[in-house]
Amino acid sequence: MTHSSPFQKNEHSVPPEAQAVHNTLFTLDSHIDIPWPDQNDAFENTAARHADLPKMKQGGVSAGCFVAYIGQGARNAEGRARAHEQCLAMLDVINQMQGTHNGVTARVCSTTDEISAAYAAGAIAVIPAVENGYTMGEDPEALIRFRAKGARYVTLTHNGHNDLADSAVHRPSLGDKPENHGGLSALGREAIRVMNRTGLVVDVSHASKKTMMQAARASLVPVVATHSCVRALCDHPRNLDDEQLDLLKETGGVIQITAMPAFLKPKEGEARHSAGVSDFVDHIDYVVKRLGPEYVGISSDFDGGGAIDGWSSSAQSATLTAELLRRGYDHSELAAFWGGNFLRVLKNAEEVASQV
Repeated sequence: MTHSSPFQKNEHSVPPEAQAVHNTLFTLDSHIDIPWPDQNDAFENTAARHADLPKMKQGGVSAGCFVAYIGQGARNAEGRARAHEQCLAMLDVINQMQGTHNGVTARVCSTTDEISAAYAAGAIAVIPAVENGYTMGEDPEALIRFRAKGARYVTLTHNGHNDLADSAVHRPSLGDKPENHGGLSALGREAIRVMNRTGLVVDVSHASKKTMMQAARASLVPVVATHSCVRALCDHPRNLDDEQLDLLKETGGVIQITAMPAFLKPKEGEARHSAGVSDFVDHIDYVVKRLGPEYVGISSDFDGGGAIDGWSSSAQSATLTAELLRRGYDHSELAAFWGGNFLRVLKNAEEVASQV
């Protein structure tokens, strides 16, 4: 049983005044996986998905980063080629998530201006992204192809080291040592340069501490951890420690707290991992107290393992707003957490790409 929030159980427990505030906010979820193989059901309210477009509309979610996620595979020519082709195919599917169907309108958006225009028109903004730099193989030019398909960020690694960098979680079954590169490889540094030139944000979720610290210093654009939590509250290798958080502030980056129970709260005994909205907002509180409200945001990792009591689908998103209001955050802080901070980095990436 998680503690202390009256808003954890379901969307019906959101007080009307909290719902009214939620309805005024631009809300962005920075990390949503897509099912693969594709089921052509993004516009269907299906039990198979925690995040589909009808649930986003029901939950007042204005925008979502939908990711082409590829798990780490063999670091050989065949594995890299397969990952690259699947990534392109997944980006094509994400690009089909637009139009009006079943009373829901969505637009694929690759710039902050397009995101703002979609919001003004009452359309859900679908923002493509890529999870795992493995998908570019050994060719940084592949990143240009991802950007041409609308991608806005690339997660440097997943679980398991790749050719770009070391992961927070190494995989001996793939031949990983605890460290393969000591952080970024030379190829990883070149990839960051290409990302800076093209407007792709560097995502440091899943990266090792050394990788994250080196990437934050190497990138001309602030980095984002698009789906991570705070290590001081939950000692998991995927979470960011205080030194990493401080560097995020120093470089202008953002940590997007995510709804993954194992990252939010230590497991108790043999019980399954569980966490709730109150635990989620504890992580936001920690970042705000340490860094300020400009450096933290919100992500679900829905359909990639994310789901907590009270926020188990996009339809329940107002429960977070209710808990944030209960803790005393004002409208400007809510707007920052729910998308303003993340959009700041996207905009900065566009500005840098126009200059380099």
